[in-house]
Amino acid sequence: MSEYMARVVDEAVSAALDHPVAVLLEGPRACGKSATGRHHSGSSVQLDVDQNALRLVGLDPSRVLAGARPRFIDEWQLAPELWNHVRAAVDVDDDGRFILAGSAVPADDTTRHSGAGRILRFRMRPMSLAETGRSTSEVSLAAIFAEPTTVTGSASLSVPELAETVVRGGWPGLRELPTGQVIDRLQSYLEDTARVDIPLLADEPRRDPEGVSRVLRALARSTATEVSNSAIARDASAGDTPMSNATVQNYLSALARVFVIEDQPSWGPQLRSRDRVRKAPRRHFADPSLATAAMGADADRLLNDLEYFGLVFESMVIRDLRVYAEPLGGIVRHYRDSAGREVDAIIERRDGSWMAVEIKLAESREEEAAASLKRFAANLDTARTQPPVAMVIVTGGRYAFTRPDGIHLVPIGVLGP
Repeated sequence: MSEYMARVVDEAVSAALDHPVAVLLEGPRACGKSATGRHHSGSSVQLDVDQNALRLVGLDPSRVLAGARPRFIDEWQLAPELWNHVRAAVDVDDDGRFILAGSAVPADDTTRHSGAGRILRFRMRPMSLAETGRSTSEVSLAAIFAEPTTVTGSASLSVPELAETVVRGGWPGLRELPTGQVIDRLQSYLEDTARVDIPLLADEPRRDPEGVSRVLRALARSTATEVSNSAIARDASAGDTPMSNATVQNYLSALARVFVIEDQPSWGPQLRSRDRVRKAPRRHFADPSLATAAMGADADRLLNDLEYFGLVFESMVIRDLRVYAEPLGGIVRHYRDSAGREVDAIIERRDGSWMAVEIKLAESREEEAAASLKRFAANLDTARTQPPVAMVIVTGGRYAFTRPDGIHLVPIGVLGP
């Protein structure tokens, strides 16, 4: 068995399991949930492999829950009735510690208790650059949030290496494979999503696998943008058979339930300006490599299409910011108003503190990004909205430093939790 690679979520999971509680690890298939669950467990059962255990759920669920604690139950959504049994066990057992992992959200079941206070949810994603060792982690997101600081560091990733990193993605099980095989596996991943994972959701209406595949390709073409459902419908329509907006929304909901896509919601501060804040989400795959796989792109094609490279680079940065912000209680949003002011990422914490992040693949666009951040900040009504704790430009460049105007320039290859 290969050595466990530490994940950013480990510390929070360990702290949660110091008490009687159930931990729910959610995220896309193959992102490392099973390895993390086993790492923190005393015993485990894998419902997608152990058919006897799956049958036993309906006969005597207490036997499935029996074992050294914390007890890890992988792919729990195959037996959603376990949810209430786990919740009840946490209530009555002094050592009621469980870990559930699932790569799909079951259909809503009004008989299933919410689990509030007993079942803690943690979202896992494919590995960030810090987790794979591709980032030096010299610049800490938590440290920037904690207090005014200056940043310094030096990244080793060249632009061609960044392109290779994008198309390979952060999939733990694919680390040792040649890049061509990684792309083949990811294209198969998308085919399985359309033909196997989504039909296993087993709810109505039935979704056409070919239609789902067309929506995936349409999303890939417009990743990291605010593309509308109607635009996706036009792009995903086949021949004389148009796809309706309702069908697109149904497919997008299913793709979100299997964690293949994760929209980036908008942020709405109190602003002096009367310009309307736009509410459309930005569209992202769970990992930018799924977008490039859907497009059939390798690193060379990205280097020959810098506009698209910039979009998938932005998606990679958003993935990493989500991973690093999760332990801080942070949500990664975006901002855009009708006057054209926009910010690629707003990281907002529960206490209301936030930072603004612009994302540029090329270091040469530093001044453009800084000017955009300053225009945005100048339009804030600071009597009603607290100012950002920091403004950051994340690039594909080499050196990290703090500019005289206080804006941090941070290559993705030095950023960490």
